[in-house]
Amino acid sequence: MKQHYFIGFLLVCFLLLSNTLTAQNTITPAFSPEKPIVGLSIYPNPVTGTKVYITSYNNSSKEVEVFNVLGKQVLSSFMTGRELDVSELTPGIYILKIKEGTNQATRKLIVR
Repeated sequence: MKQHYFIGFLLVCFLLLSNTLTAQNTITPAFSPEKPIVGLSIYPNPVTGTKVYITSYNNSSKEVEVFNVLGKQVLSSFMTGRELDVSELTPGIYILKIKEGTNQATRKLIVR
């Protein structure tokens, strides 16, 4: 009887140790924080016309992706200036994903 308890105890210890060892072996994190774009400004928001102006302190080229609330990409643009044409977008709420060099930001955009 004592032998069964001892074998059960060893089995439980082995399972607990093997679980913690594999949890510490994670190579890539599940979430990597974004490096913010310094001085990012998006205006006008909410949008009533056909243009959105996206500026930052660097004013370098930007890659902009627009997603609807379901997560589907509805617009993708590479900007060298400040203007983003949103005339194709129907009124609603969108998510902007902006990349400038190694920095990126995510913002909400409302189109009326």
